[in-house]
Amino acid sequence: MVISMERWKRKVAVVTGASSGIGAAIVGQLVESGLKVVGLARSRTKLEELSTKLENKNGKFYAFRTDITKEEDIVNAFEWIKKNLGPVHILVNSAGILRYDTLVDGNTNFWKEVLETNVLGLCIATREAVKDMKANNVNGHIVHINSISGHKVTNVPTINVYAASKHAVTALTETLRQELDSIGSKIKISSISPGCVDTGIFEATAKGSGLPGIPAERAAMLNKIPKLQARDVADGVLYVLATPPHVQVHELTIKPLGELM
Repeated sequence: MVISMERWKRKVAVVTGASSGIGAAIVGQLVESGLKVVGLARSRTKLEELSTKLENKNGKFYAFRTDITKEEDIVNAFEWIKKNLGPVHILVNSAGILRYDTLVDGNTNFWKEVLETNVLGLCIATREAVKDMKANNVNGHIVHINSISGHKVTNVPTINVYAASKHAVTALTETLRQELDSIGSKIKISSISPGCVDTGIFEATAKGSGLPGIPAERAAMLNKIPKLQARDVADGVLYVLATPPHVQVHELTIKPLGELM
């Protein structure tokens, strides 16, 4: 199979969690491939920095500040896209967070943050994208950035509801596939599940959890295990998008060589 993004050139792609890590890498690859890419994220500063990096590329980047935990923000983003750029062809749900905590004595607000970002935000963005695709007769593609934790609960005591949130993404991928099939839709859905990725997520997790830094036991573990780079996951996204119309990659698992999880 020849890998080509030609049919997506000048089409509109939406990427959540676009300001850093995997999301930013995906945005960069899509812009390089000639797409009009709308990046949704909470940090206006990081979005502006990414916009500067992506000037004079094959495609064009549009930053739209969005809190993925707020339905109104997501709906407003898609309304802006519809009015200013045209039909959505691709949605990549890359926004995801983790909080260091436990189930036995955890912080309810931390749990809500994770579930609202990793599950409900993903569902709302997907609903808005599919609605737009159907209204415009677009055979588009939805990509969920999942995790190996969406298929197996790893023995890490402080992940609390994170694995449950990613198992939900696995179930939501299959549920959406069945729904789309039931109405005869040609919209594709793919789940991409990376292993450990070397991004700033662990530092951001510590900050979001109110900690001065990554807990010592977690830092020691992270130093020992092999890791993917964000670009490796972005390559996986381009791979599933480049498949011909009759091919749907339902699940793609990407692990660093030597990973034991």
